[in-house]
Amino acid sequence: MRARGIRHVVLNSIVDRPWWQYFCCMLAGNREFVLANTVATKRVLRAIVKAADLCVSQPALIARQIVDRGFADNYDFALQSLGAIPYDKWREYDPEDTVRFYALRLHEVGFIKSTPQKIIADGTDWRFLDEVKRELKA
Repeated sequence: MRARGIRHVVLNSIVDRPWWQYFCCMLAGNREFVLANTVATKRVLRAIVKAADLCVSQPALIARQIVDRGFADNYDFALQSLGAIPYDKWREYDPEDTVRFYALRLHEVGFIKSTPQKIIADGTDWRFLDEVKRELKA
C-alpha cells in the first residue's frame, strides 16, 4: 500500500501518545498448559524475546530472511518495517501498565465487564518474563 501511495495514518501506536509507551503485542497462554509445561513456556518466551533482540541488532539479516522465506516480497519494505518497530523496548516497557491501559480502554467502551485491576490480579503472571529478563540482561 505504501508503494502505491494508498495510506492515511489514523493512529501510529509507535509514536502517538499515549500508546507509544505500551507494548503493541503481548504473549498469552492457557493457564493449564503453562502450569503443566513451564519449561516449554519459558523456552517459547525466551525464543521470542531473543528474536526481538535479533531484529534490533541485525535488521538487514532478518529482513533478508523475511523475504527469502516468503513472508514479504520487498526487502526494502521489510527492512523499513523492522526499523520502525521498537523491538528493543521489551526490557523497558511495563507489561502490567500495558494490560491496565488497554483493559481500561476496553472497559470504558463496554467491551469487557471486568476492571483492569481484576484482569491483572486474575489473569497475569510475570514470573517467566522476569526470569527471562534476568537471564538475558544486556
